[in-house]
Amino acid sequence: MSTVRRLPLPEGLEGTRVDAAVSRLFGVSRTTAVDLIEAGAVLLDGAPPAKSRRVVAGEEIQVTLPDPAAPPSLVAERVPGLRVVYDDADVVVVDKPVGVAAHPSPGWSGPTVIGGLAAAGFRIATSGAAERQGVVHRLDVGTTGLMVVAKSEQAYSVLKDAFRQRTVDKRYAALVQGHPDPSRGTIDAPIGRHPTHDYKWAVVADGRPSVTHYETTEAFRAASLLEIRLETGRTHQIRVHLSALRHPCVGDLTYGADPRLAAELGLQRQWLHASSLAFDHPADGRRISVTSDPPADLERVLDSLRAAT
Repeated sequence: MSTVRRLPLPEGLEGTRVDAAVSRLFGVSRTTAVDLIEAGAVLLDGAPPAKSRRVVAGEEIQVTLPDPAAPPSLVAERVPGLRVVYDDADVVVVDKPVGVAAHPSPGWSGPTVIGGLAAAGFRIATSGAAERQGVVHRLDVGTTGLMVVAKSEQAYSVLKDAFRQRTVDKRYAALVQGHPDPSRGTIDAPIGRHPTHDYKWAVVADGRPSVTHYETTEAFRAASLLEIRLETGRTHQIRVHLSALRHPCVGDLTYGADPRLAAELGLQRQWLHASSLAFDHPADGRRISVTSDPPADLERVLDSLRAAT
């Protein structure tokens, strides 16, 4: 089944590439937009355009959209290494291992935090989209550390608002290439979709406001250990901001890290760990603070760097 949609192109998209226009108008990824154009599912004033064609305001665009796929379903399965560090009637805080997603998503068939909690008998809030009920913030698959999940509907509402109001204290340990100068500072730069790579994010002029504070806690010959405090919580925020600073997380090949250094240190993913989390309890307001040490693979890297100094 498919849906045909027609509308005049607004003035705000004048001069935009047709693939970007399709992405913005119909809420699909740039990759999907290109696929639709190449399949002949996009027409401009009745004719199929090239994907690089620039659109003109007032032209009629017609797009044949496939019906959306069913949302990914939750699979309750035990997740080795998923550790509960705090639990009560309203919230559960876990220490997430590497290789685990926060929740089910299209294209991901691996373990999830939500699935692991379900397998362990935890009942999670039903608020939120079906595949990510109870999830109030996320960690990347390749990032380890602390993540809070709402168990009650009140907790979900209060915690979502707390993250929006920036009252949650989120801190990370990040090992970055080189030595940031100054050794402590703030990166205030908007983040949005990467203009050419659909799977990445980037600092872009029309992105969402994003603020990252950092401080060097230990320096090595070719790298620095930073404490990161987030004000906002954009997708890949730390990785994007540190890459823009030209000090990417060691091992983060997606965002420009040196593969030779990663290989030398035996690192298979970005060196990034959610090390502390503090928030007001959604039921009684008391401050909840939890901490987590880096897992063994990241500690081994630090031991190697310390031994070389």
